[in-house]
Amino acid sequence: QVQLVESGGGLVQPGGSLSLSCAASGSILSIYLMGWYRQAPGMQRERVAVVNSGGVANYGDFVKGRFTASRDNGKGTVYLEMNGLDFEDTAVYYCYAAGYGNGGENVYWGQGTQVTVSS
Repeated sequence: QVQLVESGGGLVQPGGSLSLSCAASGSILSIYLMGWYRQAPGMQRERVAVVNSGGVANYGDFVKGRFTASRDNGKGTVYLEMNGLDFEDTAVYYCYAAGYGNGGENVYWGQGTQVTVSS
């Protein structure tokens, strides 16, 4: 089992920056993907960025070079640096991890952290 705990988030003005962190505990050696998803009110959850164990990040189309995701495999942490935030980035951001265990693949989610972009 893997537990994910996010930190960061909050209120930021349009054009501002914000950083998110997520720390995994438990069977962190089983993790092969870590990243971030987000969900705005009334919308489906969408991929922000997912980073593989080699450090290669895959971003959602809406990111457009504004965000940078990275991870530290040894610490079981994943980070998201967000710049040029806009109103449409307001959402609950969830930490995500995928790992092997119990004979199969498992997906884990954090509790979510609110990011609000407002003037």
